[in-house]
Amino acid sequence: QVQLVESGGGLVQPGGSLRLSCAASGRTFSSSSMGWFRQAPGKEREFVATIDWSGGYAYYADSVKGRFIISRDNAKNTVYLQMNSLKCEDTAVYYCAATRIPSGSYFNSAYESWGQGTQVTVSS
Repeated sequence: QVQLVESGGGLVQPGGSLRLSCAASGRTFSSSSMGWFRQAPGKEREFVATIDWSGGYAYYADSVKGRFIISRDNAKNTVYLQMNSLKCEDTAVYYCAATRIPSGSYFNSAYESWGQGTQVTVSS
């Protein structure tokens, strides 16, 4: 399994930007597809974005498409989520996760390893 630790969350005003990082340990990171999910208070955890093992293929939830960018640096064992044009409805705990599915997945259940999460609050 891959051990994951998220960072980079915080408080930002609407329209602002944040970059989340997820540092991984374990020999399987470079062969794992990675995903970002989020969970707002009182809501189920939802898919945000995923990227394949090479970094060459990614897809996004419709709610973040055009605003968020997922990327990875296999040399640094890190996956990133650049979040731009943030909205109040983006407020949530953000989690990164790892899966062996080559192209990643929308589904929580497809991911074997999860981080502890980092809080993102968008508010004026």
